[in-house]
Amino acid sequence: MSKYIDIANDLKKKIQAGTYAPGEPLPGQKNLADEYKTSRMTIQKSLSLLKAEGYLYSQQGSATYVKNNIDSLANLDIGVDQYVGISKLMEGKHKVTSKVLKFEIRYPEETERDKLSLGPTDAVYDILRLRLVDQAPYSIEHTIMPISIIPGLSDDILSKSVYHYIQESLGLEVGGAYRQFSAKKSSEDDIKFLGNESTDPVLVITNVVYLENGTPFEYSIVDQKYDKGRFGIFVPSQGKF
Repeated sequence: MSKYIDIANDLKKKIQAGTYAPGEPLPGQKNLADEYKTSRMTIQKSLSLLKAEGYLYSQQGSATYVKNNIDSLANLDIGVDQYVGISKLMEGKHKVTSKVLKFEIRYPEETERDKLSLGPTDAVYDILRLRLVDQAPYSIEHTIMPISIIPGLSDDILSKSVYHYIQESLGLEVGGAYRQFSAKKSSEDDIKFLGNESTDPVLVITNVVYLENGTPFEYSIVDQKYDKGRFGIFVPSQGKF
């Protein structure tokens, strides 16, 4: 795992443990760079990652602070993890296909700018896809990607694997992802495209995915059928087995 992700995870643990309290400023970037024996650029990537996850905020001309609502966020947090996309995840086991429901180019909204570190005139793809596994509805993905980072997307690529295109055609390496899980009632789209009943729950997965160099390139919200998968987290032991 990249060093900036390791540092972000360590800072997150310190925030969760109360080493850095809500509303308290973090040490300066130079001090953090000295502490972790790395460059300020690496520290900046780590802090940007934690800002995208909702742990930190900065004030212009001032320090970087822990958010005041961090206690509630920590209870929901799943953490930074590797992310390869559904096609790669199920490769050799199931056939994954996609139906493009919407594919547009527009300027990013405020939340999208924050998640992807974009300016108001940085154009993005606005993509809505129905993902099918073995021809059965699996999930609805609403994905925002910056055109400047992921150029050349087309309907043909979207109907297959975007991550294969990113890694094989563009030569970019996916570094990791911040993923948050929640649940909701089925929406009209969930009923229409996933075949849900109005009373069926839906697993909602929010992703911010990063390249190996720390650049965020995807902000997505996925509605997944509640009975089409499960997720596990490995928690390393603090002692010996």
